[in-house]
Amino acid sequence: MRFNKRRNESITDMDPSLSALSGSSWLDRLSSERSRLLIHAAKTTLAATIAWFVAQALGLNDGYWAVITVIIVLQSYVGSTVTASRDRAIGTLIGAVFGFTFSLYSVQPWNFLLALTASTVVCVLLGLKGSTRLAGVTVVIIMIQQKHAMDYTIALHRVIEVLLGIAIALAVSTLVLPERARIRLRESLAEEFLQLGAFFEAVLKGFSGTPDERLNDLRTQCDNRRRTNNQLMDTARNEPSGGVGILEASGMLSQFARSLRDALAALELSVRNSNNDQFAQQLEPELGKLATDIHATFHFVAGCIHRWKFNVPLGKLSLAADIAALEQKMDSLRHMGTSFSQEEVLRAYAVQLHLKQIARILRTVRTETGRTLEERKMQEESA
Repeated sequence: MRFNKRRNESITDMDPSLSALSGSSWLDRLSSERSRLLIHAAKTTLAATIAWFVAQALGLNDGYWAVITVIIVLQSYVGSTVTASRDRAIGTLIGAVFGFTFSLYSVQPWNFLLALTASTVVCVLLGLKGSTRLAGVTVVIIMIQQKHAMDYTIALHRVIEVLLGIAIALAVSTLVLPERARIRLRESLAEEFLQLGAFFEAVLKGFSGTPDERLNDLRTQCDNRRRTNNQLMDTARNEPSGGVGILEASGMLSQFARSLRDALAALELSVRNSNNDQFAQQLEPELGKLATDIHATFHFVAGCIHRWKFNVPLGKLSLAADIAALEQKMDSLRHMGTSFSQEEVLRAYAVQLHLKQIARILRTVRTETGRTLEERKMQEESA
C-alpha cells in the first residue's frame, strides 16, 4: 500500500488555513500554552486584588477568604469557572449550615464527626460530588471558630466572603479576556481529525508493506486528544451560548470522531500480519487512490471545522467514485482468488469494508454537521 505523495502534498493547498494546525511546531504550541497561562495568572491576580479591596470596604474581618475563593474557582475557561463556582457555593452553604447547627451543642470530637458525616451524606444524596470536600472544609473552619464565639455571624460572614469571591471570579473570567472552552473545543476537534488522518495513514502503511514505526505514538495521541475533547465538551456545557447550534454541532463532531477511531481500530486489526500479502498488490492503483483521498478528506474535514464552514464542495475528491473503482477492480480479480491464500483474500475484503465505512463517516460528518447548523439557524430566525 503506497500513498500518492503528490496528492498528499496538495492537501494544505485545498485549505491553506490548515497550516496553522498541521504545520505548527511544538515550539509554537508551547508558546501559545504559555501565553494562556500568563493571561490566567494575570486575571487571577486582578480578581484577587479586587476581592481584597472590596472585602476591606465591606468591613469583612476575614476578607482573605474571598481572595482564597477567587484563587480556587477562577479557571482558564469560563465554563470551568462556572462549575468550580457552583460547587464551592453549594459546598460552602451546606457546610455553613451544618457547622453552625452542630456547634450550638458544644464543640466535642463527636460533634465534628457528626457534622462532617451529615454534610457529606447530604452532598452525596443530592448528587453534588464536587461540593462534598468543600462542605467538609467549611464545617471544620466554622466549628473551630465557634469555639471562641457562639455567633451566627461567623457562618454568615464565611458564606458572604465566599460568594463575594465567586462573584468577582465569574465577572473577571467572563469580562476580561474570556477563554471559551467551546472555541478551544472547535480547534481541538480539528486537531483530532488531523491526528486521526495521520493514524489512518500509519495503519495502512502496514498493509502489504512495512508497519509504520510511529503507529503506537499516533494511537496514543489520538486517545489523549479524545480525552481532552471530552473534558472540553463537559466544560463547554456550562458556558453561555456562543452561537446557533455550536454546542450541538460540536457534540456531533465528537461522536463522529469517536466512530472514526473505532473504525480505525477495526482497520488496524484487519491489516495485521499483512506485509507479505500479494493479493493487495493486485488492487493498485485503485486501493491507493481511495486511501489517499480518504486521508485528504480527513484534512478537508479538519479545515471545515477550523473555519466552521461545512457547506463547502469537496472539489476533486470523490470517495464514492474511488469506492466504485475499487469494487470493480476486486470483481475483476475474483477469478484469481484461488491463486492466493484465503487469508489474504479475506483480509483484502475486510480492509475494503472498513475503508468504505470510514469514507461514509467522513462524508456524513460534513453534510450532517452543516445541516444541523443550518436548521438551528433557521429555527432561531423563525423564532
